[in-house]
Amino acid sequence: MKRNVKAFREKKGGRIVMVTAYDYPTARLAEEAGVDAILVGDSLGNVVLGYEDTRPVKLEEIVHHTAAARRGAKQTFLVADIPYLEDATLERALLASRRLLKEAGADAVKLEGAKVEIVRGLVAAGVPVMGHLGLTPQTASQLGGYRVQGRDLEGARKLLEDALRLEAAGVFALVLEMVPSALARAITERVKVPTIGIGAGGGTDGQVLVFHDLIGVPGDFKPRFVKRYLEGGELIRAALSAYAEDVRAGRFPAPEHAYELEPGVIEALGLG
Repeated sequence: MKRNVKAFREKKGGRIVMVTAYDYPTARLAEEAGVDAILVGDSLGNVVLGYEDTRPVKLEEIVHHTAAARRGAKQTFLVADIPYLEDATLERALLASRRLLKEAGADAVKLEGAKVEIVRGLVAAGVPVMGHLGLTPQTASQLGGYRVQGRDLEGARKLLEDALRLEAAGVFALVLEMVPSALARAITERVKVPTIGIGAGGGTDGQVLVFHDLIGVPGDFKPRFVKRYLEGGELIRAALSAYAEDVRAGRFPAPEHAYELEPGVIEALGLG
């Protein structure tokens, strides 16, 4: 996919493949695998920085990780999250967007929740904005925790209305997280922009997963909507354990892992 919003929007009705990446090697691998888009999500707080949730993530951290991902994926459409409270006002959201787009090299920003006026202001300033509805991790405590959203009539109606309002405000795409599949499909059919699901069934225009979840690192977190493609945590632990055993047993480094001096150097130094 070309690195522009027009190309992204043209994927409506297709099967967009999106994955998170927070550093150079992961983004490079994702690009080499042929994904359509990369998200530098504030989920880096949980899976990379060890925070309990996404709210402590600072703008500086998102900028840092976005820049690293950009160096790894020079050709792939790259979206960066605006972290918690950096979208509290339009002025702050504009400043955050400027850093993410100009300094870090993102192609677009993602904004959680139905912040219609903020979205409208960003779009008017020329900032490409991806929306995010359903479970919004930054405000999960207000939603009753990490729970499926829009199950009842009132919740479903609000999600549909918010999706239409965000589309009218100018988002070029919409993430639907932990939304019943029938509702996600209905929203996808109503809006003209692509929808990207995570825990929203197969009726959306694309899917996004957290890289660490799909490869099983560290491996102790597996929500229902994740398909594990690799038990990476087990493999990495086994490799580290084997390394530790080899060092302690004197098996590593072996002669083939060492370098030799030129003949006579030891004797010339008087060390022979």
